[in-house]
Amino acid sequence: MSNRFDSRYLIVGSAFLTQIVMVGCMFAYGVFFKAIEADLGWSRTTLSATFSISFLVIGVLGMIAGQLSDRFGPRWILRIAAVLFGLGYALMYFVSSPWQMYLFYGVLVGAGISVHDVVILSTVARWFDKRRGMMTGIVKIGAACGQMTIPLLAVTLIAYFDWRTAFAILGCGATVLLLIGAQAMRRNPPAPSAVSALSDMSAAPESGLTLSTTIHTPQFWILCAVQFAFVSSLVTVPVHIPSHGMDLGMTPTAAAGLLSIIGLCSIAGRALVGSGADRIGGRQTIMLCLMALLSALLVLLFVETSSGLYLFAAIYGVSHGGLLTVVAPLVAEYFGTLVHGQIFGAILFFGTLGGALGPLLAGIAFDRTGSYQNVFIALTVLVGLGLALVSLLKPIAKRP
Repeated sequence: MSNRFDSRYLIVGSAFLTQIVMVGCMFAYGVFFKAIEADLGWSRTTLSATFSISFLVIGVLGMIAGQLSDRFGPRWILRIAAVLFGLGYALMYFVSSPWQMYLFYGVLVGAGISVHDVVILSTVARWFDKRRGMMTGIVKIGAACGQMTIPLLAVTLIAYFDWRTAFAILGCGATVLLLIGAQAMRRNPPAPSAVSALSDMSAAPESGLTLSTTIHTPQFWILCAVQFAFVSSLVTVPVHIPSHGMDLGMTPTAAAGLLSIIGLCSIAGRALVGSGADRIGGRQTIMLCLMALLSALLVLLFVETSSGLYLFAAIYGVSHGGLLTVVAPLVAEYFGTLVHGQIFGAILFFGTLGGALGPLLAGIAFDRTGSYQNVFIALTVLVGLGLALVSLLKPIAKRP
C-alpha cells in the first residue's frame, strides 16, 4: 500500500475552509439587523433587499463562474472572489445610506459568494467518482461549521465594538482565509492510473451531456423548479429567524444561537446525505430532505416559545444541510461531469431567484403586518410543491 499523500484531500480541505468563511459570514448578516435598525432606523424591507440583491448577483455570476471554472480551472476565480468578498464586507464599516449597502454587501459580497458552491463543488465532483457524495458532504460540513461559529462571533464583535467594526474585522479576516483556501484548488484530475494507486476513489471521468442537450430534458427543468422551491426557505429563514426570535423575547445571543443550532444539526444532514446519495441515489435522498424541511416549517407555523424555536432549528438544520449537499452529486448522477459547472450553475441560478425573492418579500410582509406568519405559510406550500415535483423525476434513458 502506498504511503503517498492523496493531494485530493488538500482540495477537499481547502473547499471546507472556503465554505466555513463564505457561508458563515453570509448567514451572520441576519444578526446585524437589530443593530443597524437601532443605529440607522432602516426598515426590514431595506435590510432584506440588500440580501436579495446579493443572492441575485450570486445567481447571475454563478453561471459565469461555472463556465470559467470549466474552462480555466478554479484557482484564479477563487482568488478574485476572495478579494471581492472581503472588500465588500469591510466596506460596510462606512455605510450611511441604503445604496452603499446595496453596493458593498449586495454586489461585492454577492460576487464573492457566487463561487462558493458552483466552483467549489464542481471541482470536488470532478476529483471524486466512487465517493463523490461523501466528499461533497464533508465539504458542506464546512458550511455548517461556519453557520455555527461566525454568527456567534459577529454577535460578540458587535457587543464589544459596534456593528461597523464587526463588519470590518470579519471582512479582513475573510480575505486572508479565502486566499489561503484558493491556493490549493485545481481543476483537472490526473490520469486515472496515477490516482488509482493512491486510493480506491478513482477520479471521475470527464463524460456526460452538454448544456445544450441538458436544457432539452425534463429532468433539468424539474431540478430548476425544485431548487427554486427549497432555496426560498433555506435563505429566508436564516436571514429572518434571529429577528423573529428576538421579536418573541429572545436575547441577541440566544437568537444567534438558533443559527448555531441549525449549523450544528446540519452537520448531521450533510454527513447522512453525503453517504446516502452514494448508496440510495440522489432522487430518494432529496425526497427525504424535503420531507424533513416540510416537517420543520410545519413546526415553525405553530411555535411561539424559545424552546419551540430550538426544536424547529434542529429539524430544519438537518434538512438544510442535506439539501445543500445533495444537488451537486445529483447533477453529476443525471448529467455527468463534462460541463458540470455550467449545468450546476444554471440550476443554482433558479435557486438564487428564490433566495433573492424570499428575504425581500418576508421583510415587506413583516413591515406591513408585524408578523412572519404569512411568510412561513408560503414557504411551507413551496416546499410541498417541490416534493411533488421530485416524485416526477425519472432517470435519463441514455447518456453519452
